[in-house]
Amino acid sequence: MSVAKKKTEEFKVDGEDLLKKVKAIIAEGNVRRIIIRTKEGKVIAEFPLTVGVVGAVLAAPLAAIGAIAALITECTLVVEKENKK
Repeated sequence: MSVAKKKTEEFKVDGEDLLKKVKAIIAEGNVRRIIIRTKEGKVIAEFPLTVGVVGAVLAAPLAAIGAIAALITECTLVVEKENKK
């Protein structure tokens, strides 16, 4: 029987690279949640994702992330993944 463990990674990202980084992370798979924080640490957006989400279902979160990217200069991207061990 396997137990799922959460793994959290943080990335410092410029606003202009935010959407590109999020798309790359989602393409890697196993992403459970994406949190966007200001450089001061305040959470400005949180997107729970289910494993296997693709296509049109991602359109709304990606559009929101694109809008956030246009408004901020620097942020921290927190990615929660699920490791099966």
